[in-house]
Order: sequence, then structure tokens, then C-alpha cells
Amino acid sequence: MTAEQNDTDTDTDTDRRAAAQHAVAEHLRLTAAGRVDEWVTLFAPDAVLEFPFAPDGVERRVAGRDALVAHMRHFPETFDVEFGDLVFHETVDPSLVIAEFRSTGTARPTGKPYEQTCISVVRTDDDARITHYLDYWNPLVAIEALTPHDAPSEQGLSVPFGG
Repeated sequence: MTAEQNDTDTDTDTDRRAAAQHAVAEHLRLTAAGRVDEWVTLFAPDAVLEFPFAPDGVERRVAGRDALVAHMRHFPETFDVEFGDLVFHETVDPSLVIAEFRSTGTARPTGKPYEQTCISVVRTDDDARITHYLDYWNPLVAIEALTPHDAPSEQGLSVPFGG
């Protein structure tokens, strides 16, 4: 490999990494703004969104744009959030993004605070569309935020949000 080819590969990787990170930043911006129809265009048609720690009653895997829209359609009615302190952790693969960020806001149905740190592992395609989004968040924070102040303590931990 010549030095010129190596520089071109490095430039391509840098551009691809920047585009992938931009897709994740846009995902957060559009989610916070409640712009679901624009948000879904960031995803490939067969994209997968996974929530490994999702509580009972919340889908752990959502696949395809139609399912993604159905899953996120009520998010703006459920949470009023902002995402901040976004940090991207470097990866060897420029199409793989590891993002750490904070969610700060309110659960709309209860008015209770909703604040937590999230880590997402995101894969993108050649067009910087998200193909796989693995979302690590703490469901107990969401459950607490969505549980009414006057709910009996024996109430189950499952509450409706997302889909």
C-alpha cells in the first residue's frame, strides 16, 4: 500500500466515522424534538432497535421502519427530554459508534423527573443510515418517573412507555 492509498483510506474512515456520529447526534436531537417522521429516516429500511434491559411490557427488539415509527410514535407524549454531555468513544470500525450521553427531562404523565446516563452501540451502513441501535438505559429510572406519586407500593414494575 502506498502512502497516498493509506491517506485516502484514512480520509474515507474519518468521513465515515463523522457521518456515523452525526447520525447518532441527529437521532438524539430528533428524538428530543419529538420529530418521529424525520427521526425514522436516519434508519435503514430493515434497521433494528434493541433494548436489552427493557422491562416487562416493553419490546426488546423492534425491526423495520414501520415498527420503529409505531414504537416511537408516543415517545413525545411520554417524555419531555433533552440529551446532553454526548461523548463518542473511538472504535476501530468507523461505522460503529459507541455513544455515552445524559437524558434530562420529565415524564409527561406524572411530571416527575427523568434523568439518566445512557450508552448506545450503533452500527451504520455505507450511507450513514443506522442499521442496528443497541440502547443501554436503566428501565428502573423510567419506571420510577412514570409511576404516579400515589401508586401503591405493591404495584408491579411494568408501566407503558415507548410503543
